[in-house]
Amino acid sequence: MSDREIDPNVAIDFMLKHAEQYAVAKANRIFVEEYRKTLKAELMKDALSRGFEAVNAQEREAYSHPKYKQHLKDIQTAHELEITLDWQLIAARARVDVWRTQEASNRTIDKVTM
Repeated sequence: MSDREIDPNVAIDFMLKHAEQYAVAKANRIFVEEYRKTLKAELMKDALSRGFEAVNAQEREAYSHPKYKQHLKDIQTAHELEITLDWQLIAARARVDVWRTQEASNRTIDKVTM
């Protein structure tokens, strides 16, 4: 365990500072996941206009399209950002919990030694 002093105010300030960023990241991740369906439909429609009558051929064209592949990378990026921010906020909450436990232990020690 570290001897470093934990300042709960720093952890709480971090949570407050990054809460909106986390909310935006989560909303963005949900949007890109949902937009994937719209993009697929648009690409299938484009494949139909290029003569691909069968639905499975339209799907194949949509899934192999560079726009769809790029969108999958965008989903990956959105997930990475959301998960990074989520773990940073979890760590900040854990620091507050550790501080709370340390303070309770200190109070117990003070009672025993008095």
